[in-house]
Amino acid sequence: MDDLLTGPLHDRHTALGATLGAFGGWSMPISYPDGTVAEHTAVRTDVGVFDVSHLGKLAITGPGAAQFVNRCFTADLAKIGPGQAQYTLCCNDAGGVLDDVIVYLVGPDEVLAVPNAANAAHVDELLRAAAPSGINVVDRHRELAVLAVQGPRSAELVPVDLDYMEFVDRDTTRICRTGYTGEHGYELLVPWDAAAEVWDGLVAAGVRPCGLGARDTLRTEMGYPLHGQDLTPEITPVQAGSGWAVGWGKSEFWGRDALVAEKAAGPARRLRGLRATGRGVPRRGMDVLADGANVGVTTSGTFSPTLKVGIALALLEPHVEPGAEVTVDVRGRSLPCVVTKPPFVPSHVR
Repeated sequence: MDDLLTGPLHDRHTALGATLGAFGGWSMPISYPDGTVAEHTAVRTDVGVFDVSHLGKLAITGPGAAQFVNRCFTADLAKIGPGQAQYTLCCNDAGGVLDDVIVYLVGPDEVLAVPNAANAAHVDELLRAAAPSGINVVDRHRELAVLAVQGPRSAELVPVDLDYMEFVDRDTTRICRTGYTGEHGYELLVPWDAAAEVWDGLVAAGVRPCGLGARDTLRTEMGYPLHGQDLTPEITPVQAGSGWAVGWGKSEFWGRDALVAEKAAGPARRLRGLRATGRGVPRRGMDVLADGANVGVTTSGTFSPTLKVGIALALLEPHVEPGAEVTVDVRGRSLPCVVTKPPFVPSHVR
């Protein structure tokens, strides 16, 4: 733990008695004393705040910066306008996902990319290597903190009128109608040195601090992929059901040829949801069987606090469709599950 990076709120998490753990090279709060289920429930029914300042922040500027980013990442940046954000993917030549990224389009000459913490340096390196003369890529990782205010009551605390995936700059804060929970929420990009003041104000207003444990149960209930598990350099967006984040009409982006070919041929495996019909919780890396034959493997798995059952995401052979009955090998015990199409619970993001 001594070798891990720490964010601007590390002292706040320690003072609140958070259980800390390693994530993407950073020391992060996993949960607070009341536990993950209480934090999860607060976000589904009230409001919670997550410190996700470990996320990368890359400012890409210069003449035609947006067009440059559009030639690199999968989604079509031309389909949104200034003041909007977009979920996109950074792929390798084989179509595997090196990272999933949120990009904020400030204008034709300025984009802010927010990659995952563990992959930020690699995405930075790839963009710098590909950038033509006049395009600058600046690492703002420790200039900006990110606080995710999520839950039905978040609109009372962040009184801005934004549609989903829109953002606005207010003084030194960028307010984004984004999140990773499936609930109405916002992500606040604030100066690193101002993060503690903003955090204290939110907590004083009754917002429950939440850790990565609740973030994981919330996103799994939505079927949102986690890079390193459901998306990897060996898992393509076609396999992961993330083809909606690919601008198929674009003539250029990293991994395009491989992805177009895979889409045409059909993937050899697809990411599906599993809902346990028996007692037990599937976890990552467990075999999935149908009629005694191995048909795939789980990539994420958890207990759903909302549904009170085990749920999972799994890469399955394409013939295993939603509605099929399968079993998961949970440490030598067969757990019956039904194949489903996520989300497992209704989304309220729009």
